[in-house]
Amino acid sequence: MTTDLVYHVAGAGLTGLALWRLATCRDALRRIMALNVLAIGIAMVLLASGFDAATGRTDPVPQAFALTGIVVLVSVTAALLALAERIGGRSND
Repeated sequence: MTTDLVYHVAGAGLTGLALWRLATCRDALRRIMALNVLAIGIAMVLLASGFDAATGRTDPVPQAFALTGIVVLVSVTAALLALAERIGGRSND
């Protein structure tokens, strides 16, 4: 089994698990975590698709996309956590 195939399978598995968790869970924090796992799974598949096994080189474009996705993921996660705290705080008043 080659390295890129391992990353493809692991990324697809993470993506599938995250989609299942998004569909079955109602808790806001768990849904936010599922979105994070989904983004990482997609990044793994994207990085694995940029690997050329014949030459042993990687394409820098998927790496740039994955890095940009991680930066966006951190920003979106912070905004969603702040929103979840604000919504959850109102129900306790």
